[in-house]
Amino acid sequence: MASEGGHGPQTSSDYISHHLQNLQVCKADSGEWVWNQCAGNPMAINVDSMFWSVILGVFFVVLFRLVANKTSKDKPGKWQAFVEIVVEFVNNSVKDTFHGKSRLIAPLGLTIFVWVFLMNLMDLVPVDWIPEFAKRVLGIEYMKVVPSTDVNITFGMSIAVFVLILFYTIKNKGVTGLIGELTLHPIAPPTKGLGLIAAPVIIAFNFILESVALLAKPVSLSLRLFGNMFAGELIFILIAIMFSGGLLMGTGAGILHLGWAIFHVLIITLQAFIFMMLTIVYLSLASESH
Repeated sequence: MASEGGHGPQTSSDYISHHLQNLQVCKADSGEWVWNQCAGNPMAINVDSMFWSVILGVFFVVLFRLVANKTSKDKPGKWQAFVEIVVEFVNNSVKDTFHGKSRLIAPLGLTIFVWVFLMNLMDLVPVDWIPEFAKRVLGIEYMKVVPSTDVNITFGMSIAVFVLILFYTIKNKGVTGLIGELTLHPIAPPTKGLGLIAAPVIIAFNFILESVALLAKPVSLSLRLFGNMFAGELIFILIAIMFSGGLLMGTGAGILHLGWAIFHVLIITLQAFIFMMLTIVYLSLASESH
């Protein structure tokens, strides 16, 4: 491997660690803000993940806004046709899945699908291009460009979905409805006779069971997306190591990289679709009276 910073040859382990390290800033014990000295600090901010997620979100909004402003019924352009296909696809998915009434769900589904897809799509950029540019031109030591490989980003999105689940549950069923869902299911407590003695135990058991199920929704959302994208990024890094280490010649590395990239296109699209669909399903369940 190539040397780094004049400190001898860079091993494969160093290469992997470097590419998996976020550009971080945090407040030290002295009260000063420091860069890349945040190991074990839960309040560290992953600046690169925040930067790329915001940039991709703005790109999505601007692109779709420009297409909307230039909509033509007579001569639709390629971008308009593409955006209309995406919008119609998401709209049909919402109609088939969401059984409540809300003007927020379709725009939310569209935002989640396209935004997550764009974040995942950054995984197809060769692993060394942007980090090397940031290091040589901007003097930035670390740069991760795939926000969905950062568990903080995926958890942030899933927590927002969790808040919406609570909001729609309370909106459609009230606070008592939320409490009832957590305490009266799946085992209905007795309402008369000697069975009333066991009712508190059953209610407590229901509460523990349903609370775990409720909290598992954002956890499963975030970890599923993070795990799949992190694994994909790691494979691209390993392919780059094999190429730079001489284990693969140029053509072999190119074929392997292209093959995995083609397969990965399916993964990044599927993960965006799954995140969107699970969000719609969870909000649909929160909106149903039964």
